[in-house]
Amino acid sequence: MLFVFPYSSGKYQIPNPNYRFIPQGQYYNPYSEPSWAWWHYPQDFGGSYRLPAPQRLTFVLVHGAWADSHFWDDVAEVLRSHGNTVHAPEYAGHGSDPNKNVTHAMISKSVVDYIKHLNLHDFILVGHSFGGTVIQKVAEQVPDRIKRLVFWDAFVLKDGESLVDQLPPPTRQGFEALRKMSNDDTIMLPFETFRAMFVNTASTEDAKHFYTSVAPEPAKPLFEKLDLKAFYALPTPKSYVYFYQDNVLPQGEGYGWHPHMSTRLGLFRLIVGDGDHFTDTRTRPAYLAQKIYDASRD
Repeated sequence: MLFVFPYSSGKYQIPNPNYRFIPQGQYYNPYSEPSWAWWHYPQDFGGSYRLPAPQRLTFVLVHGAWADSHFWDDVAEVLRSHGNTVHAPEYAGHGSDPNKNVTHAMISKSVVDYIKHLNLHDFILVGHSFGGTVIQKVAEQVPDRIKRLVFWDAFVLKDGESLVDQLPPPTRQGFEALRKMSNDDTIMLPFETFRAMFVNTASTEDAKHFYTSVAPEPAKPLFEKLDLKAFYALPTPKSYVYFYQDNVLPQGEGYGWHPHMSTRLGLFRLIVGDGDHFTDTRTRPAYLAQKIYDASRD
């Protein structure tokens, strides 16, 4: 198998100037060094290579729990700088919304209303973590508007499941205990939990800085069991982006992102990377943007 590093040396760019040489369907090694790849691309009658123009896409980026829409700021900036259109809607119970007594239906309705208000069509709907459950329900409500669904280390629930059903017992019990400790039915992650699970590749200094953006998460939507029969009848193309060092879920023993969550999508495109659950949105936004772009393009 031939591996290609998706970035040029120096400042990261998206798409990489050499990216046009990477044929569709090839996987590349995220650990390899920057290098040129030589391919036998189709030639015209004059012997020149015919190179496809970069595809411009429209993205709707949906954040996960313990975050808000600013989670995507740096990634969105990179994608926009290369001609893509990017939207990052906020949903109920998050950001500036003081009401934490929200349901999963209220959250997904926020995103659906945003899409309809802007009359968006032919877009890539991206969900991260808890946002995977959100885009599952959004897709049911506006299926004809969506070009592709992209799940980045995101929950893909089966019909009738809740998010906490997919957590190992010690993690679920910890969340239940934190929920009982709150006076507004929220769960606030202790720093030690956030450090070990969400930003395990970050420096301690960066982890402390990232933690300043963490807010209490409405608990109810995490425990709600979702009717997803309509989602599993959708023909919408799907992709899964999996980062090897994501420590939120243990791999194996019936848990984990890939293949446990990803294979629930049926036929899907797999893109892999070497980051954790949160850090790369801040430290390597171009790297993450490239992975999302690879998962989204035709």
